[in-house]
Amino acid sequence: MKLKAVLASCPELDALTGHVRAFGKMLTQLQGDQLPQWIKAVRADDLPSVHSFVNGLERDLAAVTAGLTLPWSSGVVEGHVNRIKMIKRQMYGRAGFGLLRKRVLLAS
Repeated sequence: MKLKAVLASCPELDALTGHVRAFGKMLTQLQGDQLPQWIKAVRADDLPSVHSFVNGLERDLAAVTAGLTLPWSSGVVEGHVNRIKMIKRQMYGRAGFGLLRKRVLLAS
């Protein structure tokens, strides 16, 4: 109830809420084909902070569209990379690659 009152009193915040929800829907439902229409709708509103976000998306529009459309993800790989980096930081110069390799293999 309070959210509706706040959104009714601030049209910019209401527009921002709509854009964020639409982008979230594209993200979760893999609807990257709708990205150009979403960008046009954002550009139509006077929301400078969202415009800078859109500028970043447009720098590599093909990759963003593919990321919002294709079912594949590199999230698992990134998780493993972060885990290995954490193990390496814990060792902080105490040993070389041999020990790092053993710790990574034993941790999994």
